[in-house]
Amino acid sequence: MSWWKVKMSFLSVFQMVNLSVRFLLEIFALAVYGYWGFKVGNTSIMKVFFSIVIPIGIAIFWGAFGSPKASIQLSAQLHLLLEALIFLVPAGLLLSLKNVKLAWFYGFTVIVNRIFMMLLDQ
Repeated sequence: MSWWKVKMSFLSVFQMVNLSVRFLLEIFALAVYGYWGFKVGNTSIMKVFFSIVIPIGIAIFWGAFGSPKASIQLSAQLHLLLEALIFLVPAGLLLSLKNVKLAWFYGFTVIVNRIFMMLLDQ
């Protein structure tokens, strides 16, 4: 196998890993939205309601405007702004819940993943 093929194979694997990390970040963000909704609810009914409705609402909004196959395509600047809000707000929510280490780790991972997405043209 030539060096070029090995390099391209590594790049393909790295792109798949980066997209997999992105998917996990999306799932984690929805979980944080749900957890935060549960924590801020005053009654049992509100806890369950917020923990279900907030993540579903975020997922629907992201699916309509931000996902790669979104029905409504945004300009690059608006998409980046939406992406920053959807993916970085959970770091703030984790901080508000006194989960500082996880908030920093998550926020750092989101930023590094986004940088790799730009570099790899994903």
